[in-house]
Amino acid sequence: MRGYIGFDDTDNKDSEFGTGKVARHFERLLPEGCSLWGVIRQQLMFDDRIPYTSHNSSACIIVDFPDPALKDSLLSIAMKHIERESASGSDPGLCFACEGDPALTELTSFGYLCATRIVTQKEALQAASGIHLSGHGGNNDGIIGAAAAVGLTASGWNGRFIEFAGLRNFPGMVAVSELKRHGIRVVSVDRDARIPKPEDMVDTKGWLRPRLWGRSPILPVVCRAENLWESIGGKREDS
Repeated sequence: MRGYIGFDDTDNKDSEFGTGKVARHFERLLPEGCSLWGVIRQQLMFDDRIPYTSHNSSACIIVDFPDPALKDSLLSIAMKHIERESASGSDPGLCFACEGDPALTELTSFGYLCATRIVTQKEALQAASGIHLSGHGGNNDGIIGAAAAVGLTASGWNGRFIEFAGLRNFPGMVAVSELKRHGIRVVSVDRDARIPKPEDMVDTKGWLRPRLWGRSPILPVVCRAENLWESIGGKREDS
């Protein structure tokens, strides 16, 4: 069984780390038999009217667990985790849904709205009808981003991985075959869209962050030279 756990608004301007790291830390708390499939960062709308700490992003943890009875335990652990890890003055929110929940369709539509216009807590609660959505401090505005993170991630076509298969442990230059062995598909997005060969090398620029496309981790690359590809995007100078 697959679960989606959305976190948002856990930090303040003085925090040492943001919501993405809070989400990644959750792996250490998983009960026996549960496994982390990945953690996805979702980008929401940029607007000066929206209060956010840096980039207005939220995070969704994807957890595989063998027994539906573990859902309540995972939810309890997640609630305690966000309350413990959230910074003073933040407005943390938590959303928890499972693959196949009928309400995920509405939640996905809500997630797309969050990427294009300002939404309200009332809209978030309406979209999450039948799905767990809770605030854990401040004005609870984090429920908006948490709900959006789950909806967008469950769609299988949005966001980028900030954790998958130990992506921070890969070298800056890595073979296409090695990425494939760890479950990351390399896809060309240059003009000719040639197919990278298994022995070709990928320059990740020290920042391996696949996208969630087609419910799979996909690394988009462009050709830089014969047998050499470069991943698109890169780490911000201010992050």
